[in-house]
Amino acid sequence: MSAAPQGFADHFSVVSEVYARFRPRYPEALFYWLAQVAPGRELALDCATGNGQAAVGLAGHFARVIATDASPAQIEAAAAVPRVEYRVAPAEASGLPDASCDLVCAAQALHWLDRPAFFAEARRVLVPGGVVAVWGYLRLRTGDAALDAELDRFHDVVVGPWWPPGRELLDGGYRNIDFPFEEIPAPAFAIEARLSPGALAGYFGSWSATDRYRRAVGSDPVPGFVAGLAAAWGPGRDVRWPIALRAGRS
Repeated sequence: MSAAPQGFADHFSVVSEVYARFRPRYPEALFYWLAQVAPGRELALDCATGNGQAAVGLAGHFARVIATDASPAQIEAAAAVPRVEYRVAPAEASGLPDASCDLVCAAQALHWLDRPAFFAEARRVLVPGGVVAVWGYLRLRTGDAALDAELDRFHDVVVGPWWPPGRELLDGGYRNIDFPFEEIPAPAFAIEARLSPGALAGYFGSWSATDRYRRAVGSDPVPGFVAGLAAAWGPGRDVRWPIALRAGRS
């Protein structure tokens, strides 16, 4: 296994298998839209790919996808699919040639990156008129105000002190960042799924803040919290994650 780049803040290697199993899947409509706005469909670069969720979606629309992550453990847990090549590399230094990519993405990751360096790298590797797209999913919503308040309490209060710096940028929908590209208006996208209590527990367990809580406190906050929701949650519940997306041209 390759070593992670020096200085890389690795928030997910310890939970890489849980991350791969329980993180929600992006909607196919998002990848279709990205392919439509890109100037070509030869090569897409998925930076900070994690377990490859975005890379797998992109592979249905691009001839090649190169998916990079600075975490060797995340790359090891990534899904092997045709047309996707995984590499251990930081988002800010892909190693790709100049003007080689039609699309550069960072999914659920921009808030952890050195944004000026990442945007400079995206501009370097994009073809003229190429597209950069950054997105993340916002808080899980159930449509039940009381349940949503409890989910927010877990996020803000139970594990709130253990979120690494940067998470607040995603909570703000990436609207409070400098985005140095010609903006492309994007439709509204959302992830929809049905979650059992076990899947909800797995999702909470994949959070960086939950992992940091466990290591700091020496106990797991998830089982007791999910057990307290059991009566209201039932055997399964339809849920939704709104997606915050910004896209632009080089």
